[in-house]
Amino acid sequence: MIWSLLSTINKKLVYAIPLMIALGFLFGNSVDGQLVKQLKNLIVPLTFLMVYPMMVTLNIKHLRDGIRNVKLQVLTQFINFLIIPFLAYGLGLWFFPDNHYMALGLLLASLLPTSGMTISWTGFAKGNMGAAINMTVIGLTLGSLLTPVYVKTLMGAKVDMDILLVIKQIVYIVFIPMLLGYITRSYFMKKYGPKDFKKRWAPRFPSLSTIGVLGIVFVAIALKAEKLSQDPIILWMIFKPLLIIYFVNYTLGTIVGRFLFQRDDAIALVYGTVMRNLSIALAIAINAFGDQGADAALVIAVSYIIQVQSAAWYVKLTSKIFGPVEKEMAAS
Repeated sequence: MIWSLLSTINKKLVYAIPLMIALGFLFGNSVDGQLVKQLKNLIVPLTFLMVYPMMVTLNIKHLRDGIRNVKLQVLTQFINFLIIPFLAYGLGLWFFPDNHYMALGLLLASLLPTSGMTISWTGFAKGNMGAAINMTVIGLTLGSLLTPVYVKTLMGAKVDMDILLVIKQIVYIVFIPMLLGYITRSYFMKKYGPKDFKKRWAPRFPSLSTIGVLGIVFVAIALKAEKLSQDPIILWMIFKPLLIIYFVNYTLGTIVGRFLFQRDDAIALVYGTVMRNLSIALAIAINAFGDQGADAALVIAVSYIIQVQSAAWYVKLTSKIFGPVEKEMAAS
């Protein structure tokens, strides 16, 4: 029963995330401020809950298949690390000249590409799942390694930053869950066999990730609920640069994919560049930058609304943009 409920929620994130934003806002405005601040302690375990199940369901065979198209992987990471972060940095300075931590939020949201969402939406759109899985692992690893460097170089003079603390957070919420996820998958495969694992166990893990995502959104909004109620116009100020980033990202990915790759690879490229690992970005913002990091977290939390909604809409447009699914692909 509970797995069925979680699976349903996972398929309805378009509605679930705005609901959690509303609940977080109500909670943050109706509960004692000290209790709300204690919610920060939930960020790391919730982020672990989001990353760990994704790594358990990672299919190594698909990972090997996906790396065959080197051109696709290189262009994806070129967009992820040499175009989008600098766009986000420039927009942050333009829209938030007096609030460097909100500018930091834009930068963090752009520096951690790909998540389980990349794989899920690529699958919904009938894209190259192997390439999407590969993009997720490569993007998450590169993003984790490069985030401290980018933040220190671009924002180090504007925000208080303990680079060792940032690195420590990334180890806790990225690399340890990766290792434990691999160990768990190996154990389940050995004990239950590939067929039983795929049919009975693998579908349950993405539902656990959903709990982590929704929990993190709730916490991030609750922490800034009082400020939002005092200055609601700030939401519109956050939406504007985010809409620009996602619009540019979708447009760039679509053009590159349309003219350089086949349908399935093009779809993987779009979702491999547009989908951001916002949960990890939130964890870093809240845990590594003190109380002011909540401003960055607010920007990242709002990104969830645009990211999930736009991903769902883009699925409906893929046949018009890249052509219909080939019969052989659909049959498989």
